[in-house]
Amino acid sequence: MVVPAPTIGEKTKEKEAQDPGFLVIVWNDPVNLMDYVTHVFMKVFGWNKSKAETHMLEVHQQGKSVVAREGFEKAEYYVHRLQSYHLQATMEKPA
Repeated sequence: MVVPAPTIGEKTKEKEAQDPGFLVIVWNDPVNLMDYVTHVFMKVFGWNKSKAETHMLEVHQQGKSVVAREGFEKAEYYVHRLQSYHLQATMEKPA
């Protein structure tokens, strides 16, 4: 009996289902200007101005924005980078 080998796509989906990763969240604060937050998002994530402004407005209007969903180490890296620019950022497991 020949058993077909799983494709790479199936393996990737299994891994993603097992590890939902961590959410990187940026919180609103009364200190940083909106232009500055946009600049930081562009620098840290390499986003264009439009995407950075969208997330900045979400932070400003809703109090927070989920800016990334990554594995533990990458999420931790982003949190530290954002905090080095004096933004309030945390990471948490998705619900």
